Amino acid sequence: MEREPRAEKVAVVDEVRERFDGAGAVVLTEYRGIDVTAMQTLRRSLREAGGEYKIYKNTLVRLAIAERNIDGLTDLISGPTAIAFVDNDAAAVAKALRDFAKDNDHLIIKGALLGDQLIDEAGVLALADLPSRDQLLGQLAGAFQAPMSKFAALLQAPITKFAYGLQALIAEGGDADASEAVDIAEEEASEAVDIAEEEASEAVDIAEEEASEAVDTATASAEEDSAVESDTTQD
Repeated sequence: MEREPRAEKVAVVDEVRERFDGAGAVVLTEYRGIDVTAMQTLRRSLREAGGEYKIYKNTLVRLAIAERNIDGLTDLISGPTAIAFVDNDAAAVAKALRDFAKDNDHLIIKGALLGDQLIDEAGVLALADLPSRDQLLGQLAGAFQAPMSKFAALLQAPITKFAYGLQALIAEGGDADASEAVDIAEEEASEAVDIAEEEASEAVDIAEEEASEAVDTATASAEEDSAVESDTTQD
């Protein structure tokens, strides 16, 4: 008669399965020899990059991933294995692992799972060389911000020059009507600039949203390219 698995083991298997299913990427590493202080440092850097570093019993992890039927994945679950689950930015997490490994040779990057595609250590390192999502967004937002700022400045310039021209007329002996015109012109100039800046800000918000979608698409494409390159290397 087969013994029923204990409830706590079933719960762990379910947790690991859910983590694999919900993660944007999963990076598998060996942590043999890493002391407690270094491990805390690594966990913190991975959290900041958008990942979570977890350690489970290998037998339970194998049970959790058994249904995936991905060649080579189970082979990576051997020895002291720690798993980095990635929420969004796989490049940032790969970069954090690579940078830590440079100063601590006890950390060994085994490979990663991107969707249903398994990549080796070389693929993870290639992924680490990609710009992070935040870097790409910053670059794109800056590119969109500059033209909008110039647009607001250009709109402001002719109205301001007009107000200065009226002021010059007053200085040369203009009347009260001219003075009132200057006040009106300055008020309208201020309103026009406010409107221009508001519209520019809205345009930047829209551009940043579109840029975010473009970055997600580009990152996914880059990850696929990295996986293909890894496959080519293995072949």
